[in-house]
Amino acid sequence: MTADPAASPLVLASGSRFRAAILEAAGADVKIDAPAVDESAVKAAMRARQANTGETAEALAALKAQQISNRRPGALVIGADQMLECEGQWFDKPVDRTAARQTLLQLRGRTHELVSAVCVVRDGLVLWHHVDRARLTMRDFSDAFLESYLDRVGAAACNSVGAYQIEGFGIQLFSRVEGEHFTIIGLPLLPLLDFLRGHGVIEQ
Repeated sequence: MTADPAASPLVLASGSRFRAAILEAAGADVKIDAPAVDESAVKAAMRARQANTGETAEALAALKAQQISNRRPGALVIGADQMLECEGQWFDKPVDRTAARQTLLQLRGRTHELVSAVCVVRDGLVLWHHVDRARLTMRDFSDAFLESYLDRVGAAACNSVGAYQIEGFGIQLFSRVEGEHFTIIGLPLLPLLDFLRGHGVIEQ
């Protein structure tokens, strides 16, 4: 089956060129439209309800997609979000080098979990969703390596919740990685592609 050129347009509810590039490389013709979601407020509300990271990531993904869906009638809108938890603590993207250093010091020598959620919404209704998890263990790297790492990656340390990208120099932070690659980088791609094939958006 080939993709239907008349199928609903595909929109990624994100400002992430990285996620868009992943989808485009896999054959999806996607537009990006960034939502304005107060993630800190949502996380605080979910924690108050004793929600877990999977529920929170899924709620954020759906909220992002629904917000964009309201101004994109008929479109299939993809929302995605990722949470990082280590020993009960939730982490946010670091705002600067100092915060990135603190994040890495807290994760050093420990195992943390990345939870990635993706959902697809059309006209405000969630048609499909998926949550996946990965476990990553950081090695007990030296303080000197930490500073060298931060020097090398620069502002990119603030682009992800754990202050690393495993597809780059950040892989050197780890002693063990368990989980699907695309889950780790924030978009559970294989189940999403299966859904999109089923809706004629990409070729079967």
